Amino acid sequence: MANSKQAKKRALQSAARNKHLSAQRSRYRTAIKSVRKAIATGDKEHAQEVFHQAQSVIDKLADKGVFHKNSAARHKSNLSAAVKAMPTTSTPAAAS
Repeated sequence: MANSKQAKKRALQSAARNKHLSAQRSRYRTAIKSVRKAIATGDKEHAQEVFHQAQSVIDKLADKGVFHKNSAARHKSNLSAAVKAMPTTSTPAAAS
């Protein structure tokens, strides 16, 4: 346990920051999981919509320094490639 007043304060600050960042990382992982889940359903339009929302979350957290910008770019790129690789679902009305 911390002995000095400064060390006690730093321990409290560290705990509060850890709690905040844990919530942010959870939000990030949830956004990625939601895109993967949408891709698994096979609905490309829904997957694109969810990907757009996840992109916003990923960019905001990267800007805040929760994780590195290159990591954000890599995850967005992989998710984008997965969404683009999905077959387009065409309806008979749209084909004519």
